[in-house]
Amino acid sequence: MRYIRTLHFLCKRIKMNFEENNDRRPRRQIPVITTDLTDFLQGEYKAVWFGHSTVLMQVEGKIILCDPVLSELFWLFTPFTGKRFTSELPISLKNMPQIDILLLSHDHYDHMDYKTIMALKNKVNHYCVPSGLGERLKKWGVDENKITECTYGESLNISDLTISCTPSKHFSGRGLKDRNKTLWCSWVITGKKINIFFSGDGGYGSHFKLIGEQYGPFDITFLECGQAVLFRDIHMVPEQTVQTQIDLMGQLMIPIHWGMFNQSNPNWTHQVERLITEAQKKDVPVALPRIGEIMTIRDNCYPSRPWWREYK
Repeated sequence: MRYIRTLHFLCKRIKMNFEENNDRRPRRQIPVITTDLTDFLQGEYKAVWFGHSTVLMQVEGKIILCDPVLSELFWLFTPFTGKRFTSELPISLKNMPQIDILLLSHDHYDHMDYKTIMALKNKVNHYCVPSGLGERLKKWGVDENKITECTYGESLNISDLTISCTPSKHFSGRGLKDRNKTLWCSWVITGKKINIFFSGDGGYGSHFKLIGEQYGPFDITFLECGQAVLFRDIHMVPEQTVQTQIDLMGQLMIPIHWGMFNQSNPNWTHQVERLITEAQKKDVPVALPRIGEIMTIRDNCYPSRPWWREYK
């Protein structure tokens, strides 16, 4: 029965890609800023959003990469996401700096991309992953000495940073036969003077308030900014994302999980527009960087212009 429901949903999702809708994708190319690596590597706290959920951070001189997807994705997955909105990258794979910590939140194709992992394999010093993902990385040729698997509540110290594995309300699996065989999670990154939350994917729940009480407040959060109501058990709708920021005691939010692929929403900007409307009602600060734009974390001067409206 579970497989029948899954196939039914997949059929509906593929059908959506073939329905006429001028708002499913940008009407012209989204601009991608070429990240100035010299600038990015200076100072103590920098972040660059690559679109969707891929985030590169520089925290106290250490480089952290979260959920990297820098390819066109696995080709069979394209019917569910469409092609990337742009093939340009803020930093090419060849020019990516040495990565101290690579964080994965779960094993879905739009968060754990084989081609990207392989291309960066020799540039990563350490992988922090939820329980079970280490086996897949080892099968892909990653040195097991570089991998640490974590479950909820566990923390480890790497390069003077504390990385904590925190709960998420989602699921895992890359095929029909490996559903929930590995864990999914969110991450807390704590430095000497900074505290960061990265959500990965997940539905709203009481766990966010518990995370805020135990690990917060957070200087900056990277939160998935909502999906269609059909997915609200495993993703947040935008209004819930704003409440999550309040629960976490977050100071500034950057919305992620949008801006690069068309997934469950018929309008590519609908979720972020709803989030902004709700954030303004609740007086929640939201940063809106363009893809590739360097943000200085803990800087009161952050980008807030809705740049995507020029490309609708």
